Amino acid sequence: MTAIRLAIVDDHPLFREGVARSLADMGFDIVGEGASRDDAISLSSTSAPDILLLDISMPGGGLNAIFPVLEKNPAQKIVILTVSESRENAAVALNRGARGYVLKGVGSRSLAAILTSVHAGETYISPALATSMLAHVPQTSSDSPIKGALGSLTERELEILRLVAAGLSNKHVAIQLDLQEKTIKHHMTRVLAKLKARNRTDAAMILRDAESC
Repeated sequence: MTAIRLAIVDDHPLFREGVARSLADMGFDIVGEGASRDDAISLSSTSAPDILLLDISMPGGGLNAIFPVLEKNPAQKIVILTVSESRENAAVALNRGARGYVLKGVGSRSLAAILTSVHAGETYISPALATSMLAHVPQTSSDSPIKGALGSLTERELEILRLVAAGLSNKHVAIQLDLQEKTIKHHMTRVLAKLKARNRTDAAMILRDAESC
């Protein structure tokens, strides 16, 4: 299996070098390191990593790197690795297109597993943050605007969509609802078809737009 190519951007050299060394020991190919927003944008273009691992608190801001990186390379997978437990930061990161939001207390093996799942197409958010974000997703009444495009969804499909909108991957939605991951994938396929959404992010934005009206 080809090693996952990884670029790491964090303005704390000791931490960055430690993460790079640990992940390299587990088979990742570290193709670049940087310390700022500008480094992140440059590395995405010049080093072609499969995953760009970004801190938030660095010169220029990690969150501010997401849009310009994806503008140049829409297929770039971005994972935030941060000490920030802010729901707002997590929501901004995911809404801007990051595929993962991971807290720095994570162990190296867990981080490797998360990056592998993101590389395979999953989205990840640290469980404690996901639970907190889900608790703050507003419930809708029967006469809300959700009756429009979302009115065709079943209760289960809507429940799954809310969890996806909170940033959970299919795997973590399955764990939350005590269902099989393949069942969640089946439901999300139906959700995308019913909403005429291109992807999970579009479907989540349709939900958020409807529930903010």
